[in-house]
Amino acid sequence: MNKQQLVVKTSVKFFQAPLFQPFRIATGQHDHLENILFTIELKDGTKGYGEAAVATHITGETIDQTLKNLKSIALWLKGKSIDDYLDISVQLHERLPHNQSAVAAVEMAIFDALTRYLRIPLWRLWASTPKRVRTDITIVIADLEETKAKTKEFKAQGFRAFKIKIGRDMDMDFKRVEAVSNIAPRAQIILDANQGYSARQTLQFLKSLNKIGIVPDLIEQPVPKTDWEGLKQVTRESKVCVCADESASSLSDALRIIKEKAAGAINVKLMKTGLVHALEISRFAHAAGVKLMIGGMMESNLAMTTSAHLAAGLGCFDFIDLDTPFFIKGEVARNPYLSTQGMYDLSKVKSGIGVVPLK
Repeated sequence: MNKQQLVVKTSVKFFQAPLFQPFRIATGQHDHLENILFTIELKDGTKGYGEAAVATHITGETIDQTLKNLKSIALWLKGKSIDDYLDISVQLHERLPHNQSAVAAVEMAIFDALTRYLRIPLWRLWASTPKRVRTDITIVIADLEETKAKTKEFKAQGFRAFKIKIGRDMDMDFKRVEAVSNIAPRAQIILDANQGYSARQTLQFLKSLNKIGIVPDLIEQPVPKTDWEGLKQVTRESKVCVCADESASSLSDALRIIKEKAAGAINVKLMKTGLVHALEISRFAHAAGVKLMIGGMMESNLAMTTSAHLAAGLGCFDFIDLDTPFFIKGEVARNPYLSTQGMYDLSKVKSGIGVVPLK
């Protein structure tokens, strides 16, 4: 055992930041970024950072429970060697089966520390050169005027892919999608219902859009996460690619989707599965010809850039949805690897994730 790779210190810290606008989806909203920073330090002084982004309205996790779990894991992790990361990952999933954002935070910190210790960027674990990846931008649920204003603002900023949140009001959703398409007629359009529709409503909605010449590139999680037959029906009957998000909340979920051809794409999120399982989902889906999206919850640059490393290293993601830094106010939003147009260029990362959280 290399004693320099032993975890000797840990810390757990709640942090928050204001948003430019509430991040509204069909099932709820974020009014602030409220996440947890998990830090480890090795015997040689190397540090690693991880982030738990708690989305209660999506996953049911809570800040209090995640803080409690991470404090417990912090004690358990001391004295362990980070080169045992696979065994640690297995034990994390056993200990925290219903708190995957905590698993993500710990695995993120371990991989950050390990690649900092090795003096290589995180993406180097999967590729010799990183692929540059460009994120879409989310148009959250809002009234028509706010939708138009934000679309114009983001288009002027240089975005060319828009992810439109829908799922609360079909009539208003239709008007909002039409407005975005009119303002940015050559842009990529992704719809995300966040479980807000039934299969019948989804097919009707897509048919109505088709009548006015709008064919989205993707529709994400149109039906409730447990409605597997509805998901399959939309996948089977729609010409638009269907992406599973909430229905793909674990490695076993993803394998079921692949086997049963329940969706044409899977949204991979570290906060749903942790980093190790996210990597496995990506590899299985890509091998099976299932398209991939990389996404996240309401995350700061630490977690978002970690996901960008995964996408840049694997190079197999068809849709990039790593835009939450553009919704965050203040210093926590700064990222030297992310352009104002949404391009992640990680070639300048010297080691680890490359993001050191604010103290």
